Amino acid sequence: LKQTIKNPKSRLSFIFNKRRIRLISDTEKIKQGSEAVLYWMLRDHRVQDNWALIHAQQLALEEELPLHVCFCLVVPKSKTSTLRHYSFMLKGLQEVSKECKQLNIQFHLLHGAPDEVLPGFVSEQRFGAVVTDFSPLREPIRWLEMVNKALPQDIPLIQVDAHNVVPCWVASPKQEYAARTIRGKITKLLPEFLTGFPLVEKHSYTAARTAKPVDWEETLNSLNVDRTVAESKWAEPGTKAGLLMLKSFIDVRLKTFGTLRNDPNSPSLSQLSPWIRFGHLSAQHVALQVQRNGKKFGSSVAPFLEELVVRRELTDNFCFYNDKYDKVEGAYEWAQKTLREHAKDKRPYIYTLQQLENAETHDKLWNAAQYQMVSEGKMHGFLRMYWAKKILEWTSSPEEALSFALYLNDRYELDGQDPNGFVGCMWSICGIHDQGWAERPIFGKIRYMNYKGCLRKFDVASFEKKYSPKKL
Repeated sequence: LKQTIKNPKSRLSFIFNKRRIRLISDTEKIKQGSEAVLYWMLRDHRVQDNWALIHAQQLALEEELPLHVCFCLVVPKSKTSTLRHYSFMLKGLQEVSKECKQLNIQFHLLHGAPDEVLPGFVSEQRFGAVVTDFSPLREPIRWLEMVNKALPQDIPLIQVDAHNVVPCWVASPKQEYAARTIRGKITKLLPEFLTGFPLVEKHSYTAARTAKPVDWEETLNSLNVDRTVAESKWAEPGTKAGLLMLKSFIDVRLKTFGTLRNDPNSPSLSQLSPWIRFGHLSAQHVALQVQRNGKKFGSSVAPFLEELVVRRELTDNFCFYNDKYDKVEGAYEWAQKTLREHAKDKRPYIYTLQQLENAETHDKLWNAAQYQMVSEGKMHGFLRMYWAKKILEWTSSPEEALSFALYLNDRYELDGQDPNGFVGCMWSICGIHDQGWAERPIFGKIRYMNYKGCLRKFDVASFEKKYSPKKL
């Protein structure tokens, strides 16, 4: 299961756990006579602390070959394709390309969907193997299948889970019911998988074919994205900025995470979700740093690691094993039944998507949360639950509620279009990873939240005042 890699021409010497790897192709051996190894960067946009790139470099060193990295840039025609997301992503990739250059690794930015551009690129560059990272979402899985079909049969396609501490397919072979059913499985595997990373080092073999230079500013300016959803000023893209945010969390905010994490007025959260979502930061690196440097804040470390590791990896599990992860039909049968039974219940208010988007409801707290999301690209975790549950209460059906919630989340949240967002909305509206509660109108047995409950939790008036909606 573990393989020690030692190469006299490199300081790279480490034990790589082969259980992080999933062979997608039928062949495993690198094609002989090839010119290089390729890491197809998909979800994890960083150089260091990246098991997929570590493994790609390992293969290249074994065969004494150059190493290349590529990213396939595709912009779906959708209102969720925004400047906010693509600017953050491209500026992070620009940092990756600079770091690759310093390490004698070629970085290529390809334009087009992977299934359309990657197979030809592999043949043209005469790559002997393709390593990629892991995403549980529908479109990346389709790309992976299509690329595998189109690649020559003698080119191995290898997937490495560089996003989760415990690889998704190792943590569980099935969809888990709740955090309580996956927690023990992940926890017992942490001694094996929650380890330090070897460095990706300056590569020993130089490529004969160099990558085409990228004009990053021109690339961003040329994209057909919705520019009305502006960049988030509070979040600087890239690994360096993510590491600074992690340091500030450990130094300043971690001490109150354990007691004040559910108070939207308290600066107690890590704020790391955008960097983890785009792969600028490794969740495994975050976990290790919090463990090592947060010992004096013991009451905060355990609940933070529960959210970072168990709860976050549960969302990948749900999306990987349930292809209806964004549909009411993907909910448990009890939840579908109770939502059906109460679908025709009279709603106290019915709002259109535009009214919700513009924060034009009767509820000042909900409007404030929506305004924060639209203007800043973030919303406090406690309010995300309240926000989504009110959408169920104020729309004509559970299906419409889920559709509206996912659209708003994916359009405005900087960490949107991610398993955490899908599962957050599914938990709030469809009871995923939850249990049945006392039956009531509209919600049925889905957990209920209301304004009075928020008043008991935190200073609602202060939050409403801070984020009073300007004109959206």
